[in-house]
Amino acid sequence: MALVIGLGCLLLALALGVVAVVLKPRVTAAGSLALIETSYSASVVSTEQAAVVSPSWLRLIALRLSPAGVAFRLQHRLDLAGNPPTWTPDRVLAAKGLCLLVGAGLGGVLGLRSVGWMITGLAVGAAFGFFLPDLLLLNAGQKRQTLIRRALPDALDMLTVCVEAGLGFDAALAQVARNTAGPLAQECARVLQEMQIGKSRNEALRALTTRTTVPELRAFVSALAQAGELGVPIAAVLREQAREMRVRRRQRAEEQAQKVPVKILFPLIACLFPAMFVIIIGPGAISIARVLTNL
Repeated sequence: MALVIGLGCLLLALALGVVAVVLKPRVTAAGSLALIETSYSASVVSTEQAAVVSPSWLRLIALRLSPAGVAFRLQHRLDLAGNPPTWTPDRVLAAKGLCLLVGAGLGGVLGLRSVGWMITGLAVGAAFGFFLPDLLLLNAGQKRQTLIRRALPDALDMLTVCVEAGLGFDAALAQVARNTAGPLAQECARVLQEMQIGKSRNEALRALTTRTTVPELRAFVSALAQAGELGVPIAAVLREQAREMRVRRRQRAEEQAQKVPVKILFPLIACLFPAMFVIIIGPGAISIARVLTNL
């Protein structure tokens, strides 16, 4: 009896295993690439949370007031900003609609003194609220691109050292992604994932240039692509690019240093000079006023 029960359990386990293998979805390279794009482009949220945070009618308001293709442009801006958590094109559109209503309400409240002021407040508040999410997203993207530009010379130095030490380009890129932090390390990790899934090196690097606006990074990717097509050793290209990046970083620092006198000129005139005038001219002005009052 025990033998029969054990044989039945074994057959049942084999049947369940066959069913699991047959019904298991087949993972292809295209599906894996789509999964990577989805994981980086949008975060997974529950239906209830999405319904609470981004109602569909708010998104429809923003879509009606936006030009065609706004979702694609918003996704590109989100890519430039690093796809922040819980930020999706639908949520950005919903935020634009919500800010439009809130801005219009605040503007109307501030302009209650007259009909003209109310209309002006409604228009200005609605326009400011509608474009506020775009400004925040643009600011986040610019900050991220600045971080990438600052980290690029050090990353190229590490790439050069690793390649000259005998590692391949993919292994050197993995070292950069593992031993550094920041947006550039995240982009290197994404390039590695796309290459491991099935994209070629040039395709993964070209996709990287679409997610950034840093000219130095675009030049580096173009140099790598040309080196791969012409058969130039990657180590020589990396060494030259690293040297050029260091020169550009020094020139950028010198440029920022040259701008300091111009930047502090207006605060100096607005804050320091009035106090100096009060101290220098104040006693003379008091004496003149006393003389004039005695006369």
